[in-house]
Amino acid sequence: MTDERGGDDTERREFTGALDKHRRLLVRTLRGISDEQARLRPTVSALCLGGLIKHITTTEESWSNFITEGTTAMGGAGADAATTASSFSATFEMTDDETVAVLLERYRERARATDELIMTLPSLGISHPLPDAPWFEQGASWSARRVLMHVIAETAQHAGHADIIRETIDGAKSMG
Repeated sequence: MTDERGGDDTERREFTGALDKHRRLLVRTLRGISDEQARLRPTVSALCLGGLIKHITTTEESWSNFITEGTTAMGGAGADAATTASSFSATFEMTDDETVAVLLERYRERARATDELIMTLPSLGISHPLPDAPWFEQGASWSARRVLMHVIAETAQHAGHADIIRETIDGAKSMG
């Protein structure tokens, strides 16, 4: 049954449940990892465990802001490609002054805020035009539902990356 917020609570719980499942898999990859290990890049990729947590935190925040504020909340209007690319790359970096504990706490806080947004959003049908970028379909708009599917997919994909990195570091598996 549809509620006054433009979606039923079952649908909203399904979104938060799917996010929770993939968040737990991602976080599990950092269990017992030191800050130094979280900075390691043991594959040919530039990815590290701490950077993946940082990136997903930033991704959830950015897309949550898009849901509530539209394109301008993502820095889309007027941002040049070099600045955007540099900012994006920085989301994958775990700096020397960052710790696993701090990154995980930030992620938990972001997860709570995203879940709250999902459960209280006036409508899951709220839609905004996507930023003007070569990786987005020109002139397309995404609803909150579509954004949430994207965030779930991103989280699942990066949980898989993290599992490979963790297994490469010390043989531990978070998914298998």
